[in-house]
Amino acid sequence: MHTGIGIVEASLRFEVPAARVFHLLAHPQHHTEFDGSGMLRGSPDSCPIFAVGETFTMEMHRMGRDYFMLNHIVEFEQDRRIAWEPAPGDLDTAGGDPRKVGVPAGYRWGFYLEPDGRAATLVTEFFDCGPEGNLWILEREGGTWINGSTPIHTSMTETLKLLAKACVNEHTG
Repeated sequence: MHTGIGIVEASLRFEVPAARVFHLLAHPQHHTEFDGSGMLRGSPDSCPIFAVGETFTMEMHRMGRDYFMLNHIVEFEQDRRIAWEPAPGDLDTAGGDPRKVGVPAGYRWGFYLEPDGRAATLVTEFFDCGPEGNLWILEREGGTWINGSTPIHTSMTETLKLLAKACVNEHTG
């Protein structure tokens, strides 16, 4: 678990095993099913994630603009944790600097899963803004930078609720 300045976390206990939660997290094409920010539009990547060093692309939408991010997997432990560092996927998102396209921006998103008995899991989503020089990310737009209208912790809490529902639907569907 991360602790420190520039880290935001939200946790929720799911009534499903960690393997079921991890299955959805490791398949980027499922991420829109549990996006509490309303920004994700889909992933053209249909392959699951298996290791640190892999990447996946996410189509995004924020405040009237479509773009995409390249996400570099930086933490991976089957059924326990997964995290990625987003990178601008196009010139506009990179602020017009072609050298920044595909280069991680220094922050990371991820999930930690802690089994709680045989059929339950404590799921924690986290955002780590990285080096102290990136603290501006959390302060941008009064803390509503994630989607332009909702505080990050509120979006994370909604993501966890949607993820819990998706896990149940995946099992019964």
